[in-house]
Amino acid sequence: MPYYRVVGEVPRKRHVQFRRPDGGLYAEELMGEEGFSSDSSLLYHRYLPTAIVKAEAVTPTTEARLEPNLPLSPRHFRTQELAGAGDLVTGRMLLAGNGDVRLSYATSDAPSELYRNSMGDECVYVQRGRVRFESTYGAIEAGEGDYVVIPTGTIHRWVPDGQVNVLAIEAGGHIRPPRRYLSQYGQFLEHAPYCERDLRAPSEPLVAEGEEVPVLVRTRGGLSRLVYRNHPFDVVGWDGCLYPFAFNIDDFEPIVKKTHAPPPVHQTFEGPGFVVCSFCPRPLDFHPESVPIPYNHHNVDSDEFMFYVGGDYSARKGSGIDVGSVSLHPAGFTHGPQPGAVEAVIDAVSRGVTVTSEKAVMIDTFRPLDLGQGALSCEDPGYAWTWSR
Repeated sequence: MPYYRVVGEVPRKRHVQFRRPDGGLYAEELMGEEGFSSDSSLLYHRYLPTAIVKAEAVTPTTEARLEPNLPLSPRHFRTQELAGAGDLVTGRMLLAGNGDVRLSYATSDAPSELYRNSMGDECVYVQRGRVRFESTYGAIEAGEGDYVVIPTGTIHRWVPDGQVNVLAIEAGGHIRPPRRYLSQYGQFLEHAPYCERDLRAPSEPLVAEGEEVPVLVRTRGGLSRLVYRNHPFDVVGWDGCLYPFAFNIDDFEPIVKKTHAPPPVHQTFEGPGFVVCSFCPRPLDFHPESVPIPYNHHNVDSDEFMFYVGGDYSARKGSGIDVGSVSLHPAGFTHGPQPGAVEAVIDAVSRGVTVTSEKAVMIDTFRPLDLGQGALSCEDPGYAWTWSR
């Protein structure tokens, strides 16, 4: 994270005695990235965060197998057809992935158990509904359009208010704002499409009581369930630059040009081997002879995974794409507007249309994406041929 926060009670100096009202010591925990040479936070627990009383291996309840995208083909998946099972953690249906990132869809109205992903950061996009994200850092109320970014190793749970639909982006490392948006000291620069004021983090401690509390833990070796002697939500205060936060897609400020701008202007986050972009309602290109729609393009180094979450997709009319759809355009395939879309948009502009209402979340990966069983179970088999109609 680019800036420092303090929540709850912390001592004036780091690594000094900090005593409870009864005279005992709070237990200090340092959460630090990259061998403690990058962002970190100090958390102060009422009980030892190291005290576990039981550990057991866990067999995954959902299929995590991936298959190569063969024969090479653009794909269309209808997440609207996926039936929810489990919660927003155990009920994730794998759509696509590689060694850098896993992309899953989940829909549930059930609270999740406590969970810790020790493989990498997560970015969970809330497509529909409202949910309370609870963690050792505190709580965040999240709703439609929110990205919730969760640092590696954060113990947390999801508590939906009714049914919630999410896209879960699970990284093999850390997810951060793009470097080009930040000063050398970490402040958002004036040209950035969002800033510190747009980020929402926990504002007060979240303390829960309990003994022998299970936590599901994902590591590179698989899944385990650790039973903690005391409830992990026992932090009375923390400070630092590492913490979960939420950012709403409607707070992204689109960058526009006279003629059509390429996807990097939509970049929102970066991770190891991938980027996350937000396509938001914005003014159409305003050169008098512009073609205000994406040109045919071939991103030779990336696979493009696009999750359509709202608005009208002028470039995709006739393809079957709708809200809730996912398109996958792999490297090795040139893609662009559907036949007739360019002419239709130019005609709309001539009749006074000046804005586009599309809203989508895009993940570009720099290694090929393989296909998960969740995606294959809701694929539109005719999508690849829609450019030939």
